[in-house]
Amino acid sequence: MVIFLIGLYIACELIANITATKQITLAGITVPAAVFIYALTFTLVDLVNEKLGKSGARKVVYTAFAANLLLAGYTQLAIILPSAPFYQGQESFISVFGSTPRIVAASLLAYMGSSLIDIEVFAWWRQKVGKYRWAGVLASNAVSTLVDSIIFIAGAFTGIFPLLPLIQGQYIVKMVVTIVSIPLIYLIRAAVRVTIRADQIWPLWTRTISNRYKYWESLF
Repeated sequence: MVIFLIGLYIACELIANITATKQITLAGITVPAAVFIYALTFTLVDLVNEKLGKSGARKVVYTAFAANLLLAGYTQLAIILPSAPFYQGQESFISVFGSTPRIVAASLLAYMGSSLIDIEVFAWWRQKVGKYRWAGVLASNAVSTLVDSIIFIAGAFTGIFPLLPLIQGQYIVKMVVTIVSIPLIYLIRAAVRVTIRADQIWPLWTRTISNRYKYWESLF
């Protein structure tokens, strides 16, 4: 289950980077299309933190950061490489994957800073409070998503767009996604309990079948 969480977390990070170039408007708020799945990553890293601890969660964040660097680097290489004579989609390809270095740098910096802060806040909640994990997720996400929004918007759009409306819009949407994703904590816990129970029952079941087979084999 932990491996599944890590894989899902890294996948969401990569999907967010790819879909961030499209801007959408919901209820008068303009945000990147990636904001929904990206906001989910803060809840996922809290679940990883709960299973692997602060040190393990940091390693997962570093791994996802390396994956993001690889994605950014390879997409730029794909843009630079000469297109085949019959390929007509170069401009569309660039529009999707050709983010400016400033936006890429702001995105990576915001991701690293906010994720590490999220890990620290959630770990503090576990040590000092211990219970109400759902509230720990809300507290850590409330801090980290704000940091993420400020760093990214300021780094990417200072001098281009008004910053405060963009920060407010992103933060509101991220917190809504956080609240909606709270049940995920309990679904993961239930899945872990089922997995553990299955791991305990399966050896007993196979041992019983094996013993019965040996008994019937001895009769012939």
